[in-house]
Amino acid sequence: MQPFDVKTLIEFFPVILSALPLTLKLVGIAITAGFLFGAIMAIMRIERVPVLRQVSAFLVSFMRGTPVLIQMFVIYYGLPILFLPLGINIVRADKMLFIYIAFSLNSSAFFSEIVRSALLAVPSVQWDAAFSIGHSKLQSYLRIIAPQAVVIAVPSVGVMVVGLLQDTALTMAMGVWDVLGRAQALGLHSYHFLEAYIDAAIIFVVLSFGIQRVFSYIEQKTQTKRKLEK
Repeated sequence: MQPFDVKTLIEFFPVILSALPLTLKLVGIAITAGFLFGAIMAIMRIERVPVLRQVSAFLVSFMRGTPVLIQMFVIYYGLPILFLPLGINIVRADKMLFIYIAFSLNSSAFFSEIVRSALLAVPSVQWDAAFSIGHSKLQSYLRIIAPQAVVIAVPSVGVMVVGLLQDTALTMAMGVWDVLGRAQALGLHSYHFLEAYIDAAIIFVVLSFGIQRVFSYIEQKTQTKRKLEK
């Protein structure tokens, strides 16, 4: 362990920051895939679709009840075993593929609950209004229910995205050189661990604050629009 050095702190920052695109890519893929899959699971449960409802409930329970770190390793070691009987060998596939899958499934479980809660929070009279003007079930979802559910879900989505960003640090356990992985590598090389981890902390704090501000702005705009429409 070396004495704290401000110069090293400054020198490390751009090196650690260079790993940020990988972290943001992981967050972006997890949000996109997680929202799509999560929304589908939410609707399966709301509409009480046989079998799919039970499968969705199990996946949500498992993904929310286990740490994402465990999920990464289960998928990393488990998927190749599942695909081998099909004659598909993915043992040597890029580890990032398994990480993308793990984070997408994990975020889908949280998105599923957020979407389900938001949809159920829309007053039932909105369904009656949609059906009264001749909308089908799908049209009612897309044109009447979903826009109102989005307003309700925005705060929860913001909290979830911040949590997802922080969870990306766990990819370091699989040897991925994201922000925290790069910080650890610099620390091991120079023994200036404190400087490296402070730089990583600054990056996460700034990103988290930025995400919170963006979602606060979106929430204010949607709430204002909703009041004007009333």
